Amino acid sequence: MTDNRDRDPRLDPVAPSWRKYLPWIIGAVVLLLLLLLLTRCGDDRAAVDPAVRDAAAFPVETGPVLPPTAGPASPAGVSGLDAYLAGTDAAPRTFAFERVNFDTGASTIRPQDRPEIQAVAAVLSRYPNAHVRLYGYADARGSDAANRTLAQARADVVRSALIASGVDGRRIESLSGGETNPVDSNATAGGLAENRRTELVVVQR
Repeated sequence: MTDNRDRDPRLDPVAPSWRKYLPWIIGAVVLLLLLLLLTRCGDDRAAVDPAVRDAAAFPVETGPVLPPTAGPASPAGVSGLDAYLAGTDAAPRTFAFERVNFDTGASTIRPQDRPEIQAVAAVLSRYPNAHVRLYGYADARGSDAANRTLAQARADVVRSALIASGVDGRRIESLSGGETNPVDSNATAGGLAENRRTELVVVQR
């Protein structure tokens, strides 16, 4: 009779059966550790975000009012809007105001920006079938909610200025873009100024 102590466990049919599950056990442990690590990262992020997004602790667009800057020229501008409306290209089409930017935390149109708004109004008056949307934007400072509200106010004030210049208000919709779609870096003063803007989208010719 063979002594059980001399048996090779790899060849022994009565060897402990749990060993065949060992790779699965190791895999489950590794997966559990990964899940715990990911959960920990999510907790750290949640601990940071509220402080950054709290409007009281970090007011909307906190910073000095910057002097007016010309900024980069729009690829189209007022003349491009006129040419587009006179042409046959399909809608929608977005046009950036070349000069209409806003001071920090403000939704007031600057005196130097009014001529461009009046020029846009004159173009729209020549094409009475055109319908447009105005999107207001904010820079990335402040909470999402506060920036959405500020951006809406900027779109509304440009809409009001176009109406005051003779454009039928039923042709203009104003919407908030919040801090989305920056046109420049939010890491520089000049970039922040460029992102405080309004854009016009022709939705119907």
